[in-house]
Amino acid sequence: MQQISRMLMKLFQRARLEKPGQVDPRAAEFTLSLLIAMYDRSGTGYVKTRSAAAALISLSGDTLLAKYRAFFQFYAVPDGKETLITRGALRSLLTDLNQIPVIVGEGCTLSCVETAIHDCFHGVLNATIVEEKFLSWLRSEPAVLLWLPTCYRLSASEMVSHQARCR
Repeated sequence: MQQISRMLMKLFQRARLEKPGQVDPRAAEFTLSLLIAMYDRSGTGYVKTRSAAAALISLSGDTLLAKYRAFFQFYAVPDGKETLITRGALRSLLTDLNQIPVIVGEGCTLSCVETAIHDCFHGVLNATIVEEKFLSWLRSEPAVLLWLPTCYRLSASEMVSHQARCR
């Protein structure tokens, strides 16, 4: 928890320097509280760094493709010259990401996660997939993660400015 807290402090200090006046001084504290609520419900004082990273990536202002690539980097395993994601790693990723809608009472069930894994690996003979297959599956907007592109589009639409006037 202390490691994540220090990392959040540095992250938001940098953000305050880049965007003065736009970052709440308590942003690191609020974010840590959110991560604890999502990933430490039993009060162990422990949050997996990878889970916290997945949440921060998904809630960042980056593009969907950049988020998807970052998920792959955090959850995939090197296998010789390639980096691959296993069914178990995908299960971990989806379970971690599912904690975000769960915090607002909208999470899906374990069977939803298993269905998503089955869909992602559909037609794959191996126990692993390459990044391009993973990205292709995410671009198809699987139901288990439908909230992610929806939130992204909502956030992106806030930046749209129309020059029309209403009467």
